[in-house]
Amino acid sequence: MLADEIVGLFRSRIDILDCTLGGGGHTAALLAMGANVTAIDRDPAAIAAARHRLATYEAAGRLHVILGNFAEVNALLPDLSQKFDGILADLGVSSHQIDEASRGFSFREGAPLDMRMDAKGPQTAAGFLNETDEAELARVFREYGDEPHARRLAREVVRRRGNRPFVISDDLVGAIRGALGKRTGPGDFARLFQAVRIAVNDEVNALDAALPALRDRLVPGGVLAVISYHSGEDRIVKHAMREWSRDCVCPPRQLQCTCRGLAAGKAVSRKVVRPGAAEIERNPRARSARLRAWRSEV
Repeated sequence: MLADEIVGLFRSRIDILDCTLGGGGHTAALLAMGANVTAIDRDPAAIAAARHRLATYEAAGRLHVILGNFAEVNALLPDLSQKFDGILADLGVSSHQIDEASRGFSFREGAPLDMRMDAKGPQTAAGFLNETDEAELARVFREYGDEPHARRLAREVVRRRGNRPFVISDDLVGAIRGALGKRTGPGDFARLFQAVRIAVNDEVNALDAALPALRDRLVPGGVLAVISYHSGEDRIVKHAMREWSRDCVCPPRQLQCTCRGLAAGKAVSRKVVRPGAAEIERNPRARSARLRAWRSEV
């Protein structure tokens, strides 16, 4: 998603950290423009596919791949002096993950309710739907799925699982239709399946933990770019970058400044960047993508 915009942001950057390797599309574009890339992903299957695709660059020493969650970047890259002049985090799932029915990321008929980025993760989407209490289900549907009738949907999930556990995508689609009406369609399914995926993989907490660590891994003048696909994630990124761009972050009524007293950097663009019509036509999955970028102080 937004590959041209990412290449434009990172043009002339030499050492780049791609926190979410996924299908390898962004990494391939960055390598092609001459950068060296360290790439992280928590999905072993995604890493295997990307390493095969980019084997020439890895053999040349220009690509270094690490298995893990980018929220733990300081554990994955323990040398804290290792910094980058460009860092990218694409928070979506890759097309490969969506298209592989056995991974359960889509609402394709008969797909298992899995949705784990790491197949060894402790809880599947089915487990989440079958075991989570009604209040937490409602919170997830509301906060991660932007669903105004979240409580109604949560009640429907609890009612249905009392008769038969959730196992496949059809079970969740049925609950959505049962709670929200027969006119619900692919757009509703996509955002509510996304809400479950975010919860299963603890993606919001991972993002919260990762952002300050990634900021601190930039060299002076380095650029951090984040692509999000959900309003809640975008809000976290926007607020973090706004706070980093303020000279003073002390409480308003505090008489004397005791914080850093100097902005850590500034946003590259005031407004969020979205895909153009041509990209959305080529790839409809890009329609919800939002890009924000921030540059550290020189």
